[in-house]
Order: sequence, then C-alpha cells, then structure tokens
Amino acid sequence: MTTKVNLAEAFATIHDHWNPRVAGDINDFQVKLVKLAGQFDWHHHDSEDELFLVVAGRMKMAFRDRDVIIEPGEFIIVPHGTEHCPEALDGECHVLLLEPGSTRNTGNVETEKTRKTLERLD
Repeated sequence: MTTKVNLAEAFATIHDHWNPRVAGDINDFQVKLVKLAGQFDWHHHDSEDELFLVVAGRMKMAFRDRDVIIEPGEFIIVPHGTEHCPEALDGECHVLLLEPGSTRNTGNVETEKTRKTLERLD
C-alpha cells in the first residue's frame, strides 16, 4: 500500500523524546521520526551509516574532534564506526532518520534510552 506521510502531523503524534517511531520502510532501510531534547549518549554503530535530517529546531552532532550544527532542512550522514553524540539545541528538535532497520538507536551502548523495539506510526 502506498501512503503519504505529512511530517508535521506525524511529529504532532509523538509526545516523548529519544524514542524513534518507524514511519516507513525502504527495502532494508527504515524512515524513523524522533523528537530530541537535550543531549543523547555517546555511541557508534559498527556497521550502519545513519542520515539525520533536521525538520524543525536545531541539532548539534558532536564528534570527538569537532561539533557540527545542523539547521532545519539540512542533514548529516554519520558513517558507521564513527563515535557521535546528537544534541537538541534551543529546546526541542524534530529529526527524520534514514538507516537500516537493524540499527539500534544507542548503537554499541545500552542505556535507559535504548529502544529494542520501535513503535510504528500509522
């Protein structure tokens, strides 16, 4: 079945932070929507690259050697094996993730923010 997703409406249904929702599937990849607030955990993914597209708000992607600010309408790709730490700036940030469906949100670490099973937006 082919459906469209209105990002503003989809984000309006999300009422928590750091809990990605699956909005769609593309072959072995998933489109995930997540609201960020504050700083996440330092982590890396052994074999998955990740795309972070900022839809609303601003995000800092911290790397061990630099920080990159991502504004609305911009995205950053974090290559696998790269240690990183996302952080919402100025309050809340809405992010679209494109990554393999097997990607665990906290990568190589397990914290209270780890989500083993993701809810789907319908």
